[in-house]
Amino acid sequence: MLSKRIIACLDVRDGQVVKGINFEGLRAAGEPAELARRYNAEGIDELVILDITATLERRRALADTIRAVARELFIPLAVGGGIRTEEDAAAAVEAGADKVSLNTAALSNPGLITTLAERYGSQAVLVAIDSKWEGDRPAVYVRSGRMPGDRDAVSWAKEAEQRGAGEILLTSIDRDGTKVGFDCRLTAAVSRAVSIPVIASGGAGTLDHFTEVFTGGCADAALAASIFHYAETSVHSLKQHLRQHGIPVRL
Repeated sequence: MLSKRIIACLDVRDGQVVKGINFEGLRAAGEPAELARRYNAEGIDELVILDITATLERRRALADTIRAVARELFIPLAVGGGIRTEEDAAAAVEAGADKVSLNTAALSNPGLITTLAERYGSQAVLVAIDSKWEGDRPAVYVRSGRMPGDRDAVSWAKEAEQRGAGEILLTSIDRDGTKVGFDCRLTAAVSRAVSIPVIASGGAGTLDHFTEVFTGGCADAALAASIFHYAETSVHSLKQHLRQHGIPVRL
Protein backbone atom coordinates (compact mmCIF):
# COMPACT_ATOMS: atom_id res chain seq x y z
CA MET A 1 0.00 0.00 0.00
CA LEU A 2 1.27 3.47 -0.87
CA SER A 3 2.10 5.79 1.99
CA LYS A 4 -0.61 8.23 2.96
CA ARG A 5 0.40 11.88 2.80
CA ILE A 6 -0.09 14.62 5.37
CA ILE A 7 -0.39 18.06 3.81
CA ALA A 8 -0.40 21.45 5.49
CA CYS A 9 -2.36 24.28 3.92
CA LEU A 10 -1.53 27.96 4.09
CA ASP A 11 -4.57 30.08 3.26
CA VAL A 12 -3.01 33.42 2.41
CA ARG A 13 -4.59 36.86 2.23
CA ASP A 14 -2.52 39.99 1.72
CA GLY A 15 0.68 38.04 2.40
CA GLN A 16 -0.46 36.61 5.75
CA VAL A 17 -1.79 33.18 6.66
CA VAL A 18 -5.42 33.28 7.82
CA LYS A 19 -7.99 30.71 8.92
CA GLY A 20 -11.75 30.80 9.36
CA ILE A 21 -14.79 28.57 9.72
CA ASN A 22 -16.93 27.51 6.75
CA PHE A 23 -14.79 29.84 4.60
CA GLU A 24 -15.76 32.88 6.73
CA GLY A 25 -14.58 34.81 9.83
CA LEU A 26 -10.90 34.81 8.90
CA ARG A 27 -8.25 35.44 11.56
CA ALA A 28 -4.49 35.71 11.36
CA ALA A 29 -2.47 32.51 11.82
CA GLY A 30 1.11 33.50 11.02
CA GLU A 31 3.65 34.40 8.37
CA PRO A 32 3.85 32.04 5.36
CA ALA A 33 7.61 31.49 5.16
CA GLU A 34 7.91 31.01 8.92
CA LEU A 35 5.17 28.37 8.99
CA ALA A 36 6.63 26.68 5.91
CA ARG A 37 10.01 26.45 7.62
CA ARG A 38 8.42 24.85 10.68
CA TYR A 39 6.40 22.31 8.73
CA ASN A 40 9.37 21.34 6.59
CA ALA A 41 11.40 20.65 9.74
CA GLU A 42 8.55 18.71 11.35
CA GLY A 43 8.23 16.30 8.42
CA ILE A 44 5.13 17.41 6.55
CA ASP A 45 4.86 15.62 3.21
CA GLU A 46 3.61 18.51 1.10
CA LEU A 47 2.50 22.11 1.41
CA VAL A 48 -0.33 23.93 -0.33
CA ILE A 49 -0.60 27.71 -0.59
CA LEU A 50 -4.04 29.04 -1.46
CA ASP A 51 -4.36 32.76 -2.10
CA ILE A 52 -7.97 32.74 -0.95
CA THR A 53 -8.93 36.17 -2.23
CA ALA A 54 -7.09 36.01 -5.53
CA THR A 55 -10.01 34.82 -7.63
CA LEU A 56 -12.41 37.30 -6.07
CA GLU A 57 -10.03 40.20 -6.52
CA ARG A 58 -9.00 39.09 -10.03
CA ARG A 59 -5.28 38.99 -9.32
CA ARG A 60 -2.56 36.39 -9.46
CA ALA A 61 -1.31 34.50 -6.46
CA LEU A 62 1.47 36.52 -4.90
CA ALA A 63 4.75 35.52 -6.53
CA ASP A 64 6.78 37.00 -3.67
CA THR A 65 4.97 34.77 -1.14
CA ILE A 66 5.53 31.71 -3.31
CA ARG A 67 9.25 32.45 -3.63
CA ALA A 68 9.64 33.05 0.11
CA VAL A 69 7.91 29.79 0.96
CA ALA A 70 9.68 27.75 -1.74
CA ARG A 71 13.06 28.77 -0.30
CA GLU A 72 12.13 27.03 2.95
CA LEU A 73 11.02 23.74 1.45
CA PHE A 74 12.49 20.46 0.27
CA ILE A 75 9.04 18.97 -0.33
CA PRO A 76 6.40 19.47 -3.06
CA LEU A 77 4.66 22.86 -3.07
CA ALA A 78 1.26 23.38 -4.67
CA VAL A 79 -0.13 26.85 -5.33
CA GLY A 80 -3.69 27.92 -6.06
CA GLY A 81 -5.84 31.01 -6.11
CA GLY A 82 -6.19 33.29 -9.11
CA ILE A 83 -4.71 30.83 -11.61
CA ARG A 84 -7.01 31.41 -14.57
CA THR A 85 -4.70 31.07 -17.56
CA GLU A 86 -1.64 29.19 -18.78
CA GLU A 87 0.37 32.36 -18.10
CA ASP A 88 -0.83 32.46 -14.47
CA ALA A 89 0.25 28.86 -14.02
CA ALA A 90 3.64 29.57 -15.60
CA ALA A 91 4.17 32.47 -13.20
CA ALA A 92 3.47 30.22 -10.21
CA VAL A 93 5.82 27.50 -11.48
CA GLU A 94 8.55 30.03 -12.22
CA ALA A 95 8.18 31.38 -8.67
CA GLY A 96 8.78 27.90 -7.23
CA ALA A 97 5.55 25.90 -7.33
CA ASP A 98 5.76 22.19 -8.16
CA LYS A 99 2.02 21.93 -8.72
CA VAL A 100 -0.76 24.34 -9.59
CA SER A 101 -4.27 24.12 -8.21
CA LEU A 102 -7.26 25.08 -10.33
CA ASN A 103 -10.72 25.69 -8.91
CA THR A 104 -13.08 28.28 -10.39
CA ALA A 105 -11.05 28.53 -13.61
CA ALA A 106 -11.25 24.78 -14.21
CA LEU A 107 -15.04 24.84 -14.11
CA SER A 108 -15.34 27.87 -16.37
CA ASN A 109 -12.64 26.61 -18.75
CA PRO A 110 -12.16 22.82 -18.38
CA GLY A 111 -9.76 22.82 -21.32
CA LEU A 112 -7.22 24.59 -19.10
CA ILE A 113 -6.76 21.34 -17.17
CA THR A 114 -5.69 19.57 -20.35
CA THR A 115 -3.49 22.44 -21.49
CA LEU A 116 -1.55 22.46 -18.24
CA ALA A 117 -1.36 18.67 -18.03
CA GLU A 118 0.17 18.57 -21.51
CA ARG A 119 2.66 21.31 -20.61
CA TYR A 120 3.72 20.20 -17.12
CA GLY A 121 2.41 16.64 -16.76
CA SER A 122 -0.71 15.49 -14.91
CA GLN A 123 1.26 15.16 -11.67
CA ALA A 124 1.59 18.96 -11.61
CA VAL A 125 -2.13 19.70 -12.07
CA LEU A 126 -4.38 19.60 -9.06
CA VAL A 127 -8.10 20.36 -9.37
CA ALA A 128 -9.61 21.78 -6.19
CA ILE A 129 -13.27 21.04 -5.53
CA ASP A 130 -15.14 22.88 -2.77
CA SER A 131 -18.38 21.10 -1.94
CA LYS A 132 -21.25 21.09 0.50
CA TRP A 133 -24.27 18.87 0.81
CA GLU A 134 -27.59 19.93 -0.65
CA GLY A 135 -29.78 17.06 0.47
CA ASP A 136 -28.06 13.96 -0.87
CA ARG A 137 -26.18 15.88 -3.55
CA PRO A 138 -22.58 17.02 -2.94
CA ALA A 139 -22.86 20.37 -4.73
CA VAL A 140 -19.81 22.17 -6.06
CA TYR A 141 -19.23 25.80 -5.10
CA VAL A 142 -16.81 28.28 -6.66
CA ARG A 143 -15.34 31.73 -5.96
CA SER A 144 -14.14 30.84 -2.48
CA GLY A 145 -17.32 28.92 -1.73
CA ARG A 146 -19.62 31.83 -2.44
CA MET A 147 -21.32 30.75 -5.66
CA PRO A 148 -22.90 27.44 -6.78
CA GLY A 149 -21.00 25.76 -9.58
CA ASP A 150 -23.99 23.87 -11.03
CA ARG A 151 -22.15 20.55 -10.76
CA ASP A 152 -21.89 17.75 -8.25
CA ALA A 153 -18.52 16.82 -6.80
CA VAL A 154 -18.45 13.23 -8.03
CA SER A 155 -19.20 13.90 -11.69
CA TRP A 156 -16.90 16.92 -11.76
CA ALA A 157 -14.03 14.93 -10.21
CA LYS A 158 -14.48 12.24 -12.87
CA GLU A 159 -14.42 14.81 -15.66
CA ALA A 160 -11.36 16.53 -14.17
CA GLU A 161 -9.52 13.20 -14.19
CA GLN A 162 -10.52 12.55 -17.79
CA ARG A 163 -9.23 15.98 -18.80
CA GLY A 164 -5.81 15.33 -17.26
CA ALA A 165 -5.89 16.27 -13.58
CA GLY A 166 -3.39 14.32 -11.51
CA GLU A 167 -5.05 14.88 -8.13
CA ILE A 168 -8.26 16.16 -6.57
CA LEU A 169 -8.16 18.49 -3.57
CA LEU A 170 -11.61 17.96 -2.06
CA THR A 171 -12.72 20.46 0.58
CA SER A 172 -15.89 20.10 2.61
CA ILE A 173 -17.27 23.60 3.10
CA ASP A 174 -19.59 22.19 5.77
CA ARG A 175 -16.61 21.01 7.82
CA ASP A 176 -14.05 23.72 7.03
CA GLY A 177 -12.47 25.02 10.24
CA THR A 178 -14.97 23.24 12.49
CA LYS A 179 -12.55 20.60 13.85
CA VAL A 180 -15.39 18.06 14.05
CA GLY A 181 -13.79 15.66 11.59
CA PHE A 182 -13.41 15.21 7.86
CA ASP A 183 -16.51 14.54 5.77
CA CYS A 184 -15.74 10.86 5.15
CA ARG A 185 -19.00 10.35 3.25
CA LEU A 186 -18.04 13.02 0.74
CA THR A 187 -14.42 11.93 0.49
CA ALA A 188 -15.29 8.27 -0.01
CA ALA A 189 -17.83 9.09 -2.72
CA VAL A 190 -15.25 10.97 -4.76
CA SER A 191 -12.36 8.60 -4.01
CA ARG A 192 -14.33 5.60 -5.23
CA ALA A 193 -15.29 7.39 -8.45
CA VAL A 194 -11.76 8.26 -9.62
CA SER A 195 -8.42 6.49 -9.93
CA ILE A 196 -6.25 9.53 -9.16
CA PRO A 197 -5.35 10.54 -5.59
CA VAL A 198 -7.91 12.44 -3.55
CA ILE A 199 -6.78 14.86 -0.85
CA ALA A 200 -9.34 15.30 1.93
CA SER A 201 -9.70 18.78 3.40
CA GLY A 202 -11.95 20.44 5.97
CA GLY A 203 -12.68 19.49 9.57
CA ALA A 204 -9.48 18.05 11.05
CA GLY A 205 -9.47 18.45 14.81
CA THR A 206 -8.00 15.30 16.36
CA LEU A 207 -5.54 12.57 15.45
CA ASP A 208 -8.38 10.08 15.09
CA HIS A 209 -9.99 12.24 12.42
CA PHE A 210 -7.05 11.47 10.16
CA THR A 211 -7.33 7.75 10.87
CA GLU A 212 -11.01 7.90 9.95
CA VAL A 213 -10.51 9.71 6.64
CA PHE A 214 -7.76 7.31 5.55
CA THR A 215 -9.94 4.29 6.34
CA GLY A 216 -13.66 5.09 6.01
CA GLY A 217 -13.02 8.09 3.79
CA CYS A 218 -10.67 6.21 1.42
CA ALA A 219 -8.47 9.31 1.12
CA ASP A 220 -4.95 9.17 -0.32
CA ALA A 221 -3.87 12.29 1.56
CA ALA A 222 -5.27 14.57 4.24
CA LEU A 223 -4.84 18.31 4.43
CA ALA A 224 -5.18 20.47 7.52
CA ALA A 225 -4.52 24.02 8.61
CA SER A 226 -5.73 25.05 12.08
CA ILE A 227 -4.57 21.91 13.88
CA PHE A 228 -1.02 22.61 12.70
CA HIS A 229 -0.96 26.42 12.63
CA TYR A 230 -1.91 26.76 16.27
CA ALA A 231 0.37 23.90 17.37
CA GLU A 232 -2.52 21.75 18.59
CA THR A 233 -0.54 18.72 17.48
CA SER A 234 2.73 18.06 15.69
CA VAL A 235 3.22 16.35 12.37
CA HIS A 236 5.44 13.76 14.03
CA SER A 237 2.82 12.92 16.68
CA LEU A 238 0.19 12.55 13.99
CA LYS A 239 2.32 10.24 11.90
CA GLN A 240 3.21 8.09 14.91
CA HIS A 241 -0.50 7.82 15.71
CA LEU A 242 -1.30 6.73 12.17
CA ARG A 243 1.50 4.16 12.17
CA GLN A 244 0.11 2.71 15.39
CA HIS A 245 -3.22 2.28 13.65
CA GLY A 246 -1.72 0.45 10.69
CA ILE A 247 -1.76 3.35 8.25
CA PRO A 248 1.46 3.64 6.22
CA VAL A 249 3.12 7.05 6.38
CA ARG A 250 6.62 8.37 5.81
CA LEU A 251 8.41 9.23 9.06
